[in-house]
Amino acid sequence: MRPRLVLRRRLGEAVRAARRYLDEVATVGPQDRYARRFASFGRGAALLAPQGVIYNERYIAIGDETMIGPGVTLAVGIGPEQEMLSSPVVSLGRRCVIGRGSHIVGHWRVELGDEIQTGPYVYITDQNHSYEDPDRPIGWQTPREAAVRIGSGSWLGAHVVILPGTVLGEHTTVAAGAVVRGEFPSHVVIGGVPARILRHYRPGEGWVEGAP
Repeated sequence: MRPRLVLRRRLGEAVRAARRYLDEVATVGPQDRYARRFASFGRGAALLAPQGVIYNERYIAIGDETMIGPGVTLAVGIGPEQEMLSSPVVSLGRRCVIGRGSHIVGHWRVELGDEIQTGPYVYITDQNHSYEDPDRPIGWQTPREAAVRIGSGSWLGAHVVILPGTVLGEHTTVAAGAVVRGEFPSHVVIGGVPARILRHYRPGEGWVEGAP
């Protein structure tokens, strides 16, 4: 092998090792000083590196053993230092796993139960633009807010979008790419744009196609 290729391979190995080390060092745990900025930061919880945009941490509660993947945005309000009416605004339960590149953005109330897992690039918000005046730029119109609640034991596939006012029951599966608004019972599989119930669990019979 030519010396130049040998050098390139060795440099690549060194860079990858350094990156792994830096990511390990930059991971935030409950004993780190930064964790004190949160409303709560549970035992065994971790913010994996590299972190995404995170601000107004004092309104964010993270449960025990919850793991937040690389590049995840956790945000409250429209910018740092905004005063909110209550705390926490964003609440993640115990033993959740939030997939890489996901966004959880709260303004009123976003509550995830225990043992919820998401795929990568999931978007969850309790605020959306309004469109009351057709002659005014939409971005300048007063937004609307409605609390979001996701039941314990649920799974959200990659690229799911959870819109304001959504309430999911426990042990709900949301298919990849679904756009979800509204209330759904426990033990269902939902998917589509807009999302609808695809299957539900009926005790004594098992899984049944369609809504209950």
